Amino acid sequence: MNERIEEVLDQIRPHLRADGGDVELVDVKDGVVTVRLTGACHGCPMSQMTLKNGVERVIKENVPEIKSVEAALV
Repeated sequence: MNERIEEVLDQIRPHLRADGGDVELVDVKDGVVTVRLTGACHGCPMSQMTLKNGVERVIKENVPEIKSVEAALV
């Protein structure tokens, strides 16, 4: 499952990198993906919207067994 999610993140990364950010896969457990937004995305006021409307939406479209995507704490 981690490989499938990494493939999806590779599709998302160019969009994040265009704005100086990136995303890292931290963990997948019980249908919940934990990621870390880095670079310009880390601490950005729009990061929660990017996470839910961008990253989560694309992951769930491509890996339907995923229930949600959460940001890693720290």
